Amino acid sequence: MSNEDLYHKVVGYVELTIFPTVVNLNRIKLNSKQCRIYRVRVNDLEAPFLYNDPTLEVCHHESKQRNLNYFSSAYTAAVSAVDPDAGHGELVIKVPSELWKQGDDLKVLKVYIEFSLDQPKGGLHFVVPDVEGSMAERGAHVFGSCDEKMKIFSCHRFWFPCVDSYSELCTWKLEFTVDASMVAVSCGDLVETIYTHDMRKKTFHYILPIPTAAPNISLAVGPFEILVDPYMHEVTHFCLPQLLPLLKHSMSFLHEIFEFYEEILTCRYPYSCFKTVFVDEAYVQVSSYASMSIFSTNLLHSAMIIDQTPQTRRCLAQALAQQFFGCFISRMSWADEWVLKGISGYIYGLYLKKTFGVNEYRHWIKQELDKIVEYELKMGGVLLHPTFSGGKEKDNPTPHLHFSIKHPHTLSWEYYKMFQCKAHLVMRLIENRISMEFMLQVFNKLLSLASTASSQKYQSHMWSQMLLSTHAFLKSISNVSGKDIGPLIKQWVDQSGVVKFFGSFAFNRKRNVLELEIRQDYTSSGTQKYVGPIKVTVQELDGSFNHMLQIEENSLKHDIPCHSKSRRNKKKKIPLMNGEEVDMDLSAMDADSPLLWIRIDPDMSILRKVEFEQADFMWQYQLRYERDVVAQEEAISALEKFPTPASRLALTDILEQEQCFYKVRMQACFCLAKIANAMVSTWQGPPAMKSLFTRMFCCKSCPNIVKTNNFINFQSYFLQKTMPVAMALLRDVQNLCPKDVLNFILDLIKYNDNRKNKFSDNYYRADLIEALTNSLTPAISINNEVRTVDNLNADVRLILEEITRFLNMEKLLPSFRNTITVSCLRAIRQLQKNGHIPSDPSLFKSYAQYGHFVDVRIAALEALVDYTRVERSSGELQWLLSMVQNDPVHYVRHKILGLLCKNPPFTKTTDSALCNEALVDQLWKFMNSGASHDWRLRCDAVNLYYMLFGLTRPSCLPLPELGLVLNLKEKKAVLNPTIKPELGVGAVMDTPASIGIHGFNTMEDEDIDMETVHDSQAFIHHHLNLLERPSTPGKHTHTHTHTHTHTHYIHVLKTLLIQFSAILFIWHQITTTVISMYGPYEQALGNSGKEKLPFNRKKPAKPASGRGTHLPQLVGGEGD
Repeated sequence: MSNEDLYHKVVGYVELTIFPTVVNLNRIKLNSKQCRIYRVRVNDLEAPFLYNDPTLEVCHHESKQRNLNYFSSAYTAAVSAVDPDAGHGELVIKVPSELWKQGDDLKVLKVYIEFSLDQPKGGLHFVVPDVEGSMAERGAHVFGSCDEKMKIFSCHRFWFPCVDSYSELCTWKLEFTVDASMVAVSCGDLVETIYTHDMRKKTFHYILPIPTAAPNISLAVGPFEILVDPYMHEVTHFCLPQLLPLLKHSMSFLHEIFEFYEEILTCRYPYSCFKTVFVDEAYVQVSSYASMSIFSTNLLHSAMIIDQTPQTRRCLAQALAQQFFGCFISRMSWADEWVLKGISGYIYGLYLKKTFGVNEYRHWIKQELDKIVEYELKMGGVLLHPTFSGGKEKDNPTPHLHFSIKHPHTLSWEYYKMFQCKAHLVMRLIENRISMEFMLQVFNKLLSLASTASSQKYQSHMWSQMLLSTHAFLKSISNVSGKDIGPLIKQWVDQSGVVKFFGSFAFNRKRNVLELEIRQDYTSSGTQKYVGPIKVTVQELDGSFNHMLQIEENSLKHDIPCHSKSRRNKKKKIPLMNGEEVDMDLSAMDADSPLLWIRIDPDMSILRKVEFEQADFMWQYQLRYERDVVAQEEAISALEKFPTPASRLALTDILEQEQCFYKVRMQACFCLAKIANAMVSTWQGPPAMKSLFTRMFCCKSCPNIVKTNNFINFQSYFLQKTMPVAMALLRDVQNLCPKDVLNFILDLIKYNDNRKNKFSDNYYRADLIEALTNSLTPAISINNEVRTVDNLNADVRLILEEITRFLNMEKLLPSFRNTITVSCLRAIRQLQKNGHIPSDPSLFKSYAQYGHFVDVRIAALEALVDYTRVERSSGELQWLLSMVQNDPVHYVRHKILGLLCKNPPFTKTTDSALCNEALVDQLWKFMNSGASHDWRLRCDAVNLYYMLFGLTRPSCLPLPELGLVLNLKEKKAVLNPTIKPELGVGAVMDTPASIGIHGFNTMEDEDIDMETVHDSQAFIHHHLNLLERPSTPGKHTHTHTHTHTHTHYIHVLKTLLIQFSAILFIWHQITTTVISMYGPYEQALGNSGKEKLPFNRKKPAKPASGRGTHLPQLVGGEGD
């Protein structure tokens, strides 16, 4: 493969060696999108080929219904038609008859394909800065733009013909010819680099002897600077020019991650080398491929940056975990994706625990658990192991979703992120069941079998050990541990949903028993019923005791005997769970009860949400004395409902405890602000946190002047950043930010001094701007006066002046990742929303333009999306949608649609002037054909369409022609089948796609004349309904004259049928007194009780009439 000096063009050549496993192999199907195919040869014989990509345009006819159910069904069918796991593909090659007629004598086929890419819209991303100089001097580069999450979409077909499946393994020889100033980085070992005779180009030769699937192959070409890792010479790092110092610091600890994974897995890294490549405009931050990973340049940082360091280390740890499970060991099918994502996420979690500590690990687990619970309760369940069969019920295991989960290409992006989250949480549940020791033994066994299989040359049947399935994984667990985890898998893998618990208790003094009641809600969306063990921890006066309760079908109440008696005046230290003994002030507790606090499922061994009722003093004790960070965070959340002086004191004590986990103290800041606001009429003393901040971070002689910055203690640094942000949320009795709080924050900005600090203060200053933003309250308008800068409130004027100064300084001395600009843009939007300054999108538009740093662009786009919703601005909405279609950066396009989904300009349940036919057409055309080059972007567009219009035909559209049609058999008028009623999300319907319009896979049943390339193209025109589509992208051919004639007859027939149908309808209206406006659902869906045709089945023969075969399609419209 060679690139044309990075001018968005690639010329390539693919050679495939195929070992036939069937006799008389006469067709070969490959995946290829947007590649212009010039020539195909099989064993040196010219081979005719067909090209059809049904996903280029999902709904081929001009649909007037704009129905999302219709689209989703058609899109799923289109993706199925080219699914490599089902043996399909966009490119079908006819094996010359001289070869396949040899039968058993044919041992091997060699397929040669010549192709090119011109201005590719996906798969490869070109970054060519618009500045002067040569390509190398400008830092121009190109890379495979499928990130780790995007890789599920198998997008490698976008840049070379292949079998784009994770289950098809092969060895690789890769050659890349590039300009002499460029470096080509790819998978495997670099064998040699050969220059051309004129020394203007060079060819890089890579060999990857380990069997690898095509989606795990990638490429990066650019003027990279190269760093060989000083600790591991087989590891090489690549970055763009002038970033080498940042690269050295950021990669200085990578060897520690290698050592950790190899130690816990007791297995060496599977490849002979590892390469990290840092590129600009990356799709997301990290993407892993066989023996290499591509990262965003934005992850690189210097030793001065604190906040970025843990994020970068996490990304590197994720990438390396995926080298073992995801690249070296691949999945058997899409249904087994959860196993690989779960294992890589699980061992990444172990690295977090070792590097950042148990507190950070448990905090992360709680975060992930909260995310999946919130998503499933809101959107419906996430199913890890979907199974599909021919039946309708099984074929749609998630009817609550507006998209199909049968293929990764149709998934919502948010759904897939939650899928990954749930996968690693389930792995942790399995670990709780079988122990970590057995878990790691299972991983070692899988890696050992795969390593043995990978060394078997040209024995593809052996390579199956490198493919992991759910069945094989569960079998390994059973063999290693001897334990049956079937019920656990059935509960969390084969079913979707989480468990919702409600708990309360009463203490029976006479029996000295805790009467605990645990109820479940398993009828709400996204929930399921749980039957099994649950752990309850009870902290008593004599210690902490664990109890295993069994949740049965109908059991609600459980009696738990208490181990200690109540004591009123006896002084004794209280033993905690960790063995520590502490003194407690027991005056607040119930004198008759020995209970201090109760926790349900403290180990998070169930995917659940727990709402537990206990007294406020119990939450306060739990916050003060429970050493588990999860328990402390739960207590802080609960104390928001108890705004009392005791809660205030407990939170203040936590803030002052240096031994307490810093993220717990940060959360306590915001809880204290909420409690202070609820107690505003009775609050005594200085504003919350002010005196504490003064004592910790300000000069003793002058409390309003902050000390010179010293961020050597990271916990203090994060607390110093957070407290002003939380303080700014305080409100007085007039619901205004207290004057002394605002002045205090302004003084922090004024006296901020970072000259003697070894670390950057850019994130601290950005948080001070956020604090100013939080202090804003809605403006009070007198006589509807127009707000201008001249008549601003004095306090608001000070805030605006600071923001303006920061924004101007940022242009002279930019901060790391432009964090100051990001905070300033959010502050300006908040000033606009609160009515202090006129709402004007022009500033945000300028910062959203291509050329600004990506974080700045996203912040500006957030403001524009919010402006569009508040002002109901059609112009700004069109501007945003235009950006979605035309912006050069894929990530920004994806982000805009995501922001519009989170903060939509209107929804399907509200009326808005923005909801009009033009917008419906624009979005429909974009998701139908405009986003065919980007699976993720198309799914984003589907999500937005669902948010705005729902599943049914948008209400703003007029009724289509023949809104009612006459059913002669039933003798009544019914809705035209093109107007689909909303039966529920994911309803199964007949669509053109589902009855074979897209059915490229039906070619096996046809007698195809493919002796020449010309005949192959003729087949496309006459049999695949592609009258105006080129045989390969960019290669147009002319339609035959008789085809135009045939189209003319169809048009005439359609006109006659419409007129005839209208006459029948008028006649029926005259002769019938009452017309049923809405027929049965079966009729509305076009289902007359006849058997549906499966997608891959050939239709029954019809009468030999060329015109008659078109009649059903013309009468019913595209919906039937």
